[in-house]
Amino acid sequence: MATSLTLANLDAISARAAVPSYRREDLSAGIVHFGIGNFHRAHQAIYLDALLNLGEGRDWGLIGAGVTAYDGAMRDRLQAQDWLTTVVEQDTGHTAARVTGAMIGFLDPQDRAATIAALADPAIRIVSLTITEGGYFLHPASGVFDPEHPAIVADSRSPDDPKTVFGLIVAGLKRRRAAGLVPFTVLSCDNIPGNGHAAQAAVAGLARLSDPGLADWISAHVAFPNAMVDRITPATGPREIEHCREAFGIADASPVYCEEFKQWVLEDHFTAGRPALEKVGVTFVSDVAPYELMKIRILNGGHAAIAYPGELLDIRFVHEAMEDPEIGAFLARLEREEIIPSVPPVPDTDLDAYFRLVQKRFLNPKVADTIPRLARDGSDRQPKFIIPVIADRLKAGGSVDGLALVSALWCRHCFGTTDSGRQLPPNDTAWDALQPRARAAKADPTAWIAMTDIYGDVGTSARFAAAFADSLRSLWDIGTRATLARYAAGGA
Repeated sequence: MATSLTLANLDAISARAAVPSYRREDLSAGIVHFGIGNFHRAHQAIYLDALLNLGEGRDWGLIGAGVTAYDGAMRDRLQAQDWLTTVVEQDTGHTAARVTGAMIGFLDPQDRAATIAALADPAIRIVSLTITEGGYFLHPASGVFDPEHPAIVADSRSPDDPKTVFGLIVAGLKRRRAAGLVPFTVLSCDNIPGNGHAAQAAVAGLARLSDPGLADWISAHVAFPNAMVDRITPATGPREIEHCREAFGIADASPVYCEEFKQWVLEDHFTAGRPALEKVGVTFVSDVAPYELMKIRILNGGHAAIAYPGELLDIRFVHEAMEDPEIGAFLARLEREEIIPSVPPVPDTDLDAYFRLVQKRFLNPKVADTIPRLARDGSDRQPKFIIPVIADRLKAGGSVDGLALVSALWCRHCFGTTDSGRQLPPNDTAWDALQPRARAAKADPTAWIAMTDIYGDVGTSARFAAAFADSLRSLWDIGTRATLARYAAGGA
């Protein structure tokens, strides 16, 4: 019989899983984190839990926060288990469970006044974020903050009753400035190029719409360190909940399953101190950009590349896609000939070895990451992970045949059916705009790459347009598998 995950049951659970060596009552809050999803609980919270287990950082406890219905549902689940989470690491030949206790509370997403008050508390020295790539209000083509987004406009008109994460942050900073308090550091943990810069643009940009003086103060005094974060963490479903009960005897309403590998490279720039995370494996550097670009292009770009052929070939899991001979060979050629050459040197890192590690991680069957998860929200992910690589390759005069095929696969997917005829459900916030474009592109490929909000100037390149059109025609004429095989064999 499974044991309910609560503080009172940790002794019983300790026979089957690692549990915190520290007492919850010894912790005090130092961090408010927006976006208590699986990735945060498998990454930032794990590093903090490890530090707490060393007997350090007791004043860096986490408080959860959010603004969506998802956040409210997560709060309810975690509150029932004293904010504890079971994290299960899985790799070939290795499975281990660990209960983390770094979270000490979770603000009610509907109580915005309480959230602002927490942000104004001088004990809070870091406000961190995992709000996904689409949560930063960036214009897809330019990658810059969009002050005309309706949610941003609404917050600028009601700065004391904001509805967005950034509106709440601005309100908290405004209150700290008025009280003469040191501002907190805003720490992005999302997969966005220059994620610290993106967070700064959103916070200062929103503030400027209603209070230019506050915006200037934010720009001058608030730290926004860039970070590279990495750990493959699938969504939790009934399968994971049941496995946690059966394998470890733990009744956890929302366990997290992840790979064994994890990495966090972080710029050492904080306004009000930080936990000593270097003691538990975080790498602190003066410039995270080389590491970040490597990961975003090779790993995230790799995910974006295999997502749509996987969907079109009715493949469910990432490791199964990697085991598919055509998809695996397609990714290998794409990475080695087009993606890796676009990545500048990274200190003490062999890029080819890094890609081999990525391949091994993608092949991990224990993680059971899904192709539908990777295929979600292409309108947010393609402009961040693929299109900038195309732009760099065009500028350098290099081949873009494989990258054009990635775009064509995305377009073919957005048509709404797989090669077998299976209907694909909408999986993008922009689906209603993407699908008509994809259907028009079957006869006129330029209809897809003419989306300037996605492709920017890349879509006007005659070389890219020709490669894209050839790939899309091939996908319709001979199908996904034969098109991948043609590319992998060296065909254009």
